[in-house]
Amino acid sequence: LAAVGPQPGSYLGKGFDACAAPSTAAMNAWQASSPYSAVGVYISGSFRGCSQPNLTASWVTTQTANGWRLFPIDVGRQAPCTNFSLKMSADPATAKSQGVTAAAAAITAASNLGIPAGSAIYSDIEAYTSTASCKAAVLSYLSGWTERLHSGGYLSGFYSSAASGIKDAASEYNSPAYTRVDHLFYAWWNSAADTNTGSYVPSTYWANHQRIHQYVGEVTETYGGYSINIDRDYLDVGTGGTTPPPATCTGANLSFTAYATVQSGSSGELVKAAQCLLTAAGYNPGSPDGVFGSGTATAARNFQSAKGLTADGVVGPRTWTALLARGATTTVQSGSTGEAVTRLQRALTAALGRTVAVDGVFGSGTGQAVRDYQSSRGLTVDGIVGSGTWGALQAGR
Repeated sequence: LAAVGPQPGSYLGKGFDACAAPSTAAMNAWQASSPYSAVGVYISGSFRGCSQPNLTASWVTTQTANGWRLFPIDVGRQAPCTNFSLKMSADPATAKSQGVTAAAAAITAASNLGIPAGSAIYSDIEAYTSTASCKAAVLSYLSGWTERLHSGGYLSGFYSSAASGIKDAASEYNSPAYTRVDHLFYAWWNSAADTNTGSYVPSTYWANHQRIHQYVGEVTETYGGYSINIDRDYLDVGTGGTTPPPATCTGANLSFTAYATVQSGSSGELVKAAQCLLTAAGYNPGSPDGVFGSGTATAARNFQSAKGLTADGVVGPRTWTALLARGATTTVQSGSTGEAVTRLQRALTAALGRTVAVDGVFGSGTGQAVRDYQSSRGLTVDGIVGSGTWGALQAGR
């Protein structure tokens, strides 16, 4: 028994963590109707808050085979400046050795559950009021944690409050005194499903798909008749799930709730997106300045002509659909994630004239949109986007 590849692997989208791993029946119900495709599980640490009757190697194999991503969490010693009963030493050298011990136990737990090397394991250090000595102890503990995980082939993650532990780690990001963790898992309950760290962490730190944001805490949600008390999380890990805009248009937003028609005289972010997409398709509209001038109109006409669309230089629903769908025609279906799903969701928003959530995760909403598109275009209605559906979208149908 083993998880399907390293965990959490590559994923961009919503997840949740719960004190106790839910039953497989609950996981199946949530997979069918919740917005989540990743789950945080407390695999180790003597300070875990719940027993884990469901958490077995068989459970891990079942969930990962069903498409869930797992992010394993260890809850062990806490900061020395807290009132918790289990604390790390205030002495940095001792704290580091305690981090090594914790990591060794976490590796054993992960291995026993079939969570393979290459996975990240997140050390949960709850919020604390930072002092210089407390920070030194925490970062020394994490150095030991990280070094031992690396020696076992695992990635190191660190969960804490954005305002304390995470801020402390960021303040020593380039310090040779500490070994930097690989992933951040930060609690900032601002209700924003994103990986923005505000003023707590510079945007250039842990910027390569190395972040999980716990954005809402302690809510009970019910799907398919199963209620679970959770924290809501948003993950951008591995290689993430979206492709950045072409280098010619870095900073352009390509995801909108609607793609209104733009033409000569139009201006704004939608025009910039159209210019970016035309450039990526090999048609040069000139500088992506957000102003629809003659260069953009010419590029649009040339693209339309190549696609067999009316070459009027106006970027309307059909042209938007063809531009947004352009790219690899990878088959995607329920449970798929990644760049192809992101493109699909944008293209469907344009083609159907209604908002399809763009999150890179093929959930029930995307599935319904695909079936609606297939039905309205005379395609086989199966909810699976293969060469036929991609071909129709890329032709601007």
